[in-house]
Amino acid sequence: MMKAVYINEFGGPGNLEIREIAEPGTPGTGQVLVRVFYAGVNRADILQRRGLYPGPKGYDPHRPGLEFAGIVEAVGDDVDQYSVGDHVMGITSGEAQAEQVLIDHRHAVSADGFSPEEAGAIPEVYITAHDALVTQANVSAGETVLIHAIASGVGLAAAQIAKAHGTTVIGTTRSPEKAARLSDTNSEFSRWIDHVIVTNDGPLFADKVLELTDEHGADVVIDLVGGDYFPEELRAVASKGRITLVGLTAGRKAEFDMGLALAKRVTIKGTVLRSRSDDEKAAAVKAMADDLLPRFPDGELRPIVDRIFPIEEVADAHQYVESDMNIGKVLLAFPHV
Repeated sequence: MMKAVYINEFGGPGNLEIREIAEPGTPGTGQVLVRVFYAGVNRADILQRRGLYPGPKGYDPHRPGLEFAGIVEAVGDDVDQYSVGDHVMGITSGEAQAEQVLIDHRHAVSADGFSPEEAGAIPEVYITAHDALVTQANVSAGETVLIHAIASGVGLAAAQIAKAHGTTVIGTTRSPEKAARLSDTNSEFSRWIDHVIVTNDGPLFADKVLELTDEHGADVVIDLVGGDYFPEELRAVASKGRITLVGLTAGRKAEFDMGLALAKRVTIKGTVLRSRSDDEKAAAVKAMADDLLPRFPDGELRPIVDRIFPIEEVADAHQYVESDMNIGKVLLAFPHV
């Protein structure tokens, strides 16, 4: 038996509990069994807890968790990449907030050179941000990138990736306090973020983006919010710019000025990681690893861990993320040596 986070009833954080459930079992062909040291807490977990975002078929809707870092405990047939005892980090479509997780070996990468905490803060956010910026938007040096929810795990990962690719980075946040921290020239955030726009009075950022870019606009927009941010994005995006829709925390519907989109020849793409096929996920993991992992050792990229909660405090972790208090990743810690 093993401990796992379980949604007893869909609703608030108080409905989360730690249950003793059966271990995943022996890895099949192409699979590895991982002892989890750290699991990330993501917005998707909040939505799943509310009953709004269940995992794909085959995953228990009551068991959240999209990413993990830990150590390989067993390997299946046709797995040459990993051996028992290897430190790894990776993604799954659910059930990662448990002492063990069974995954497709292609959905993990080596965590050598990273502390377990750092490894826990990398997979979901850097794969998502890399896919949105590089694979979907084809970001290029010299461009301006606008990133909403810049203080989130994905937002900060996107800022780092955008800066690593030679761009100017503009971020938005609803929190003046977060904006102050991110704009502080004495903090490391200033390495990756050039300008921060506060949207606590509503999503009114287009005029400021145009001002900061001498009326050119943002070449790429990474939208982690959705809802009523979208009409402003159309105003803020540059001619022939690209908008990548990643998150919908502000809602899934918005007014769409098609005439403005046509006039600017805007490309709008939606992307999601969780429901992709195993092959598509493997491709996204490999693309991130090939491009980004070599950039961590010299500090060009750095995983940002805001806070770590012991697994017994999972409800507090959810409440913390749901209250939008974090700058960077929130992790759940499982007992490990």
